[in-house]
Amino acid sequence: MQQQATGYAWQFFRAGGVEQVAIRTGQDIANIASLDQKLWVALACPTRGIEFDPATLDLIDKDHDGRIRAPELIEACQWAVAQVRHPDVLTSGSDVLQLSNLDTEGASGAALYAEAQRILRLLGREGASTVTLADVRERLTMLNALAFNGDGLLNPVKLPENDARKALVQRIMDLYGSAVGVDGEPGMGRAQLDAFFADVRAIHAWHAQAGQHHCVLASQAQAVAAAQALTAIQAKVEDFFARCQLAAFDARALAPLSPSVEGYALLGAQQLSLASQAIADLPLAPVSADCVLPLAEGVNPAWADALHALRTDAVAPVLGGDVLVLTASQWAALKTQLAPCQAWLAAFPASPLGAMDAAEAQALLDGGEEAALQALIAHDTEEKSHGEQATALEKLIRLQRDLLRLLNNFVSFADFYNRGEAAAFQAGTLFLDGRSCDLTVDVADPGAHATLAGLAKVYLAYCECRRGTDKRHIVAAFTAGDVDYLMVGRNGVFYDRTGQDWDATITKIIENPTSIGQAFFSPYKKFLRMVEEQVAKRAAAKQETVTSGMDSTAGKLVDMAKPAAAAAPQAAARKTDVGTVAAIGVALGSISAVMVGIFGKFIELGPWIPVALLGIILAISGPSMLIAWLKLRQRSLGPILDASGWAINGRMNINLRLGGMLSQTAKRPASATLRMGDPYADGHKGRWATGGVLAVVLLLALCWRMQWLDAVLPTDWQHGAPAAIAQGSVANAADATGAGDTVRDQ
Repeated sequence: MQQQATGYAWQFFRAGGVEQVAIRTGQDIANIASLDQKLWVALACPTRGIEFDPATLDLIDKDHDGRIRAPELIEACQWAVAQVRHPDVLTSGSDVLQLSNLDTEGASGAALYAEAQRILRLLGREGASTVTLADVRERLTMLNALAFNGDGLLNPVKLPENDARKALVQRIMDLYGSAVGVDGEPGMGRAQLDAFFADVRAIHAWHAQAGQHHCVLASQAQAVAAAQALTAIQAKVEDFFARCQLAAFDARALAPLSPSVEGYALLGAQQLSLASQAIADLPLAPVSADCVLPLAEGVNPAWADALHALRTDAVAPVLGGDVLVLTASQWAALKTQLAPCQAWLAAFPASPLGAMDAAEAQALLDGGEEAALQALIAHDTEEKSHGEQATALEKLIRLQRDLLRLLNNFVSFADFYNRGEAAAFQAGTLFLDGRSCDLTVDVADPGAHATLAGLAKVYLAYCECRRGTDKRHIVAAFTAGDVDYLMVGRNGVFYDRTGQDWDATITKIIENPTSIGQAFFSPYKKFLRMVEEQVAKRAAAKQETVTSGMDSTAGKLVDMAKPAAAAAPQAAARKTDVGTVAAIGVALGSISAVMVGIFGKFIELGPWIPVALLGIILAISGPSMLIAWLKLRQRSLGPILDASGWAINGRMNINLRLGGMLSQTAKRPASATLRMGDPYADGHKGRWATGGVLAVVLLLALCWRMQWLDAVLPTDWQHGAPAAIAQGSVANAADATGAGDTVRDQ
């Protein structure tokens, strides 16, 4: 682990509540190794799935594992600084390299300078003071297209006109494999060439030993044929003589060692062929105590051809042409005389070349192709140093252009927090639900990504994006605005960093609060949704009941055979029960009394009524707002990137202000005008009248309770009139009560 150096004064900046190192100058790049890695924002990032030139990342990724780690980035910075006179060159962001900026006093810088001049000379720009990335790429493309491109491989397609040599190179590649060159095409290397001619020499040496193993035969060809014929059937002949010798030892063994009648019966039940293994497993000839093997007549038909070859190629040349049967002693003598030839055949070198004859091996060794191909490989290898230097020059120009931006998307996230330029991990912008989301990240596996990304405490929407036959997955962070109409299946448009539009569909949502204001209204919205759901359920149940009742009534109407007298009890049953009406009235009265009591207690609060209202609101919305406040303070970018293959080292907070910039809602331009008249607007007259009446009633009740009317009403209204009215009301009530009693008495 690198420890922070005290000799270099780093500068830090604070953005979104996060402190990060500022990397702006060449000295910052030169001292990057001294910065404590605990202060780095990221310690690793993938080379794919981010908006950065993958060719630059591949040149930094030395172990080619598809990830850039802190040591690899430090090594790239140190290497680039060592090639130039002043490290500020690496902050230019340009892909044009001034040759005067190369440090020619060092060996590597001088080599790069020489290669740059060579490239300019080959491109017809000798004496130019600058070389561009396009120049180097053009030279590398030209070099890769040449037959001798420095990779040490021979491509038969690119070889000079020599059909026989091309065919030989292709043969070696087919038999011994090939390697992939810098041009991406297969080629033959020195290892394949050496292996091929080593096997050719071994086969040639084997053929040279043939004269030592004639096996008492006149020629090498006869010896080879005899040994091959003997080897092909030797195991079967040994089996035959072993059976015969056992039968000669004990006659009782003859029957068990010979095929049985039952065995032949089983064979007869099958569809037979001379190539059948069941027939080949039978003895070569009938087993007998005489131990004589016939070579022509009365032999197993599956082995007839092999026995004929044995008699023609081995028995006749060694024992004589008139031998038609073979005894055990003759068999032993035949094996002894042909044993040296068999041993020579068994020593044939096993190789991909197979059975190469002596003439072909001699021709390959005497033709001079080995030396010619070795010379071509050596000539190709001479260009290797130029190719390596050209690749190093390309790396330096790419680092001059991209290194500072990579550091500001790795060591710090300056590009993300400064909002001047999109960060490398931002895939584009998603437009959906009347807002734009700039924090979008490419996702390989949404299911696996969501497991870790949920810890970010951010409202995330996973989208499947399609453009023609292409498909990609992204995750978009909604960090501001309401989320009432965000749901799986909603469609939007995603614009990638190149400006191409994709059809986007939400496939998965991770819910989290986007603002405290949204959390304030969240309980009320949930309550209204619950009420709507319950009303819908009750309405559906009632509709089902009504439908069932209508079906039942329709069935009764069809049945007209019932007597009319039966309708009277039913009619009587349908009469309204007075007790039921009274019970309903009592219930409504109780509810009214409770409501009046609550309202009265509320009015009694007097000047504390606003405080009570505020308390009720806080009791409902307070918990939701508290939870939202806690989660909003914990919103972090880290888990989202960690799930995409990054190794985030710092706490990348997303505060409210930054969240408002990442998700922007639609706003009317300041210069635009709005016509207020809406011909399709809903009428609100009835609502306004009802609301006005309720407001007046509440205001009068409040004024009466607070005795605000005493100052404006006449004195007689304050004392006498109300009392008289009250007395009159009591008298009228008494009269009415008495009259009622009289009527009841009567």
